[in-house]
Amino acid sequence: MELELRHLRVLCAIADTGSVGRAAVLLGASQPATSTQLRRIERHLGAPLFERTTVGVAPTGFGAEVVAAARELLTRADCLGRRPDALAGPAPRALRLAATNSPILPGLVTRARHQRPGQRFTVTSVYRSSDIVELLEQGEADAAVAVDYPGRELRHSPAVAHRGIVTEPVFVALPAGHRLRHRTEVALADLAGEEWFLTPDDGAGWHGVFHGACAAAGFTPATVHEFLGGRLELQEMIAAGLGVSVVQATTRPLADVVVKPLAGTPIWVRQLLVWRSAGVGGEVVETLFGAAAAACRDLIAAAPGFQAWAARTYRPGRPSRP
Repeated sequence: MELELRHLRVLCAIADTGSVGRAAVLLGASQPATSTQLRRIERHLGAPLFERTTVGVAPTGFGAEVVAAARELLTRADCLGRRPDALAGPAPRALRLAATNSPILPGLVTRARHQRPGQRFTVTSVYRSSDIVELLEQGEADAAVAVDYPGRELRHSPAVAHRGIVTEPVFVALPAGHRLRHRTEVALADLAGEEWFLTPDDGAGWHGVFHGACAAAGFTPATVHEFLGGRLELQEMIAAGLGVSVVQATTRPLADVVVKPLAGTPIWVRQLLVWRSAGVGGEVVETLFGAAAAACRDLIAAAPGFQAWAARTYRPGRPSRP
């Protein structure tokens, strides 16, 4: 095999997360595929790059050298072909980004602007992922952050391409005084009698995913409040004891809210980078994807609840997850 940039990103992701399983989540890949890729890289280089620890994996001495070199090469690759503005000619037109209500967006845009200082960006907020696809296919947007769900992959024409950024578990937010607040994980079936706040259908199958998970847990939600507002507003409603809601795993809870993993992880969501195949160059795609992946790592690093869940879920001997 020949080493490619994607192989270097795998090594950096494993080093950053301290786990092959968590790296797979970050990369939007399966754990077996990521493990296989690591073994191929180690065979190519002729020595182990990581060794098991009590909480995951850590680079060997040789692995630390390789990861450091990989980071340097990826940084250089990001800068490849860039020239000072004075030599670069006319400024490129603005890259039109669309995005769902994703916490990845601020970090993505900040990094992309830093890495491509001559590039202008515009951002449009679009709730439904199906509407994002429509904008891309009609040439009204260049790239976007969208979502889909395992088994319900986002549908689009060959004019559009996508790449998984991260596949994450969905957690639940409860009032701080909730009867289940002391549980490490909460069974979805134990929430059968709750009132739910549920965001509107996102054009990617969200309502089917949620109601399907409830049905598999043996109940139909008695009361569902459709809610389309900001994350802060949602948490204020939950803190007031008006209901519970499924939330993104990296959600930072307010003082009167607790965020818990769902036992067995019945619901997963995948964050995607989507772009117009003929309208966005490969180097721009790599910049956007690298910026999005780094934004994910920052969110996970600031979410101890997510880290604790991942350490339990991906400890040695546990089966792989989506």
